Amino acid sequence: MNGEKRLVRTALGAGKWFPSSRYELQSMIHSYLEDVIVPGIKGRIAAVIAPHAGYIYSGPVAAGTYKALKENAQTAGQPETTVVLGFSHRGSFRGVALMDGNTFATPLGQTPLDVESASFLTHTDPRITVDYRPHIGEHSAENQVPFLQTIFPGTALLLGLIGSHDPAILDTLATALRKLSLKKKVIVVASSDMLHDANYDLVRKTDQATLKKVVAMDITGVLKAWNYTQQVFCGIAPVVTAMKYALQQGCTKATVLRYRNSGDDFPESRGQWVVGYSAVAFTV
Repeated sequence: MNGEKRLVRTALGAGKWFPSSRYELQSMIHSYLEDVIVPGIKGRIAAVIAPHAGYIYSGPVAAGTYKALKENAQTAGQPETTVVLGFSHRGSFRGVALMDGNTFATPLGQTPLDVESASFLTHTDPRITVDYRPHIGEHSAENQVPFLQTIFPGTALLLGLIGSHDPAILDTLATALRKLSLKKKVIVVASSDMLHDANYDLVRKTDQATLKKVVAMDITGVLKAWNYTQQVFCGIAPVVTAMKYALQQGCTKATVLRYRNSGDDFPESRGQWVVGYSAVAFTV
């Protein structure tokens, strides 16, 4: 390319959160997608929630999100860019950090990063920046990529981490994404697991109450239910941003595609550590 040096970013969690073998990863994702059944979706999916834990735990639920997106694309069309919003498990930072680079590589291959859209978003507000540092070792955004590579091969990616719960930042990012959606067809993926607790019954009860608020697009209710000791969504910032974006797109009701928690599939985890996982679609 006329001597131009291209920057390839790599999924650092391959071999930890999902298989490092192309064949094993491909087989796992296809198996999850084939097994999951999701409700029919009317309208166009503008945003979704997908869990981000290790694939053996959350993969069957994440497959609900991606099965719905794949089926919806048959009538609504594929996105030009998929925006994945995650957060840092290691600590807060100011604003929103978009991943730099030209392509993102997983064991399934390389997918282009949407440099143009990243530049557009950074010009909407100085608190949205291109900064790879928060992405180093962070899995919340990158764990969504192999599923996206499978259902939308070749579709460009925009990977962002939200550094805090500042309402002004979430409003700013949601509005910037709406402006981007006027330029090209995008889908927003909010990466988040749900409640973490040793008490299986508490996790299930709390998660169901949270999902009722999400279905009703009750952002205020979701935020009121969240605190540092009871994180109803560990990725509350990506979820709220996706909900705000969906509201701006005209969404009035969400659809829960699938819900499980680790205690359902691994009963031995009950009384030790149980994590909730949900797949949700916001349609317009």
